[in-house]
Amino acid sequence: MKKIILLIFIVVILVIVGIFTINNKFNKTSNKIIDNNKETLEQGYIYDEENETTAPNKYIKKGSKEYRGFILDNTLITTNSEIHFNIHYPENYDETKQYAIYFANPGWEGLYFQGVGNDLGEPYVYEVQKYNKDMIIVSTQLNDWGEQSANDCIALVEYFLENYNIDKSKVYISGLSGGGETLSIVLEKRPELFTSALYISSQWDGDLENLSKAKTPLYMVIGENDSYYGSAKTKNAYNNLHKLYEEQGMSNEEIDKILVLDVKNHEYFTSKGYSDEHMGAISFAYEENIMEWVFSKSK
Repeated sequence: MKKIILLIFIVVILVIVGIFTINNKFNKTSNKIIDNNKETLEQGYIYDEENETTAPNKYIKKGSKEYRGFILDNTLITTNSEIHFNIHYPENYDETKQYAIYFANPGWEGLYFQGVGNDLGEPYVYEVQKYNKDMIIVSTQLNDWGEQSANDCIALVEYFLENYNIDKSKVYISGLSGGGETLSIVLEKRPELFTSALYISSQWDGDLENLSKAKTPLYMVIGENDSYYGSAKTKNAYNNLHKLYEEQGMSNEEIDKILVLDVKNHEYFTSKGYSDEHMGAISFAYEENIMEWVFSKSK
């Protein structure tokens, strides 16, 4: 009987010890898991906090495909927009070296919804390389030709000026057709960003007051009977801007150095093989007097 009682006592002791040991291990394991969870959460919090405080509110997603020296479908991501563009870097591009930069706003066929790289059918982005080989060339693929496109263009220009090693005395811009409408609004809003501008076969939508104060050199070229726009609105913009300069006390000679109106007659286009003057706008890219005027300017 005593043996049985002793055996029961030993079993009870062993059970109690076993329960205590298991519970102690469980608690230690549980504490370890809790600590690890706490560490993971802290690391996650630090990571999120780091993103919030150090991640830029603008960044570029780079494209991977190339066409005729351009990297296709790069995207500037901002809090308001996704701005698409194709980019050409000079040969042996060196980030420590300063470069001139040129922003080309294409016509209707080059807008983003028309297809990636469609803007690169216009010759300006290739011809300009003859006038400055050490120049970054950005061909925009915006979504319209109005206020939003102008804001996106400005955001893109500002990004490059702030984040790339750009020679700010050599910042050029052009706009053809619908891109010229965008250009006119860009020059209404931020003319001081640019060294000179080329306005091609378009209509002027922007206000001229800020441009007249900034005195950004502007070359305006269009056909007399442009099939899409006509030339009256371009002439009016030129006359109004010329008048603003006159009111500032500038002489005609001084004005001619920063403002040119070049209206081509119909024979100009037929001699180039174009019956349609608007379609013939691409021929201006091959005119040395135009391209040299714009791309030889420096602040």
